[in-house]
Amino acid sequence: MTDSADKQTEGQPGLVAAALSASCPRCGTKGMLFDGVAQFASRCRTCGLDYTQFNVGDGPAAFLTLIIGTMIVILAVVVDFKFSPPWWVHVLLWVPITAGAVIGALRVAKAALLIAEYRRAAGQGRLKDD
Repeated sequence: MTDSADKQTEGQPGLVAAALSASCPRCGTKGMLFDGVAQFASRCRTCGLDYTQFNVGDGPAAFLTLIIGTMIVILAVVVDFKFSPPWWVHVLLWVPITAGAVIGALRVAKAALLIAEYRRAAGQGRLKDD
């Protein structure tokens, strides 16, 4: 990390803590990253950092859906073998748990990617000028 990057993140929470609290990567104000469920705000309302300059995309969505989906299927099979509930209990139980887990994890993953991109001053790939 460069000296200027050290000064920018000095006193800021760690990546995980900042992502969990959706803190602005510049000023550290909690809850400033999102306007919607998983949609970034256009800018920080405290320091004015423009979040549209970061390209996080929806890359984490596919991975989170697969990972959380696998865990939910394993839990559903265990519950089915152990308790044998009717099918509607599975629907009432696993659909909201899956949706909540994916959306919650998506917010944290997208926040972590944006914060990491800011802290590392990541940008578009460039070819070296000869």
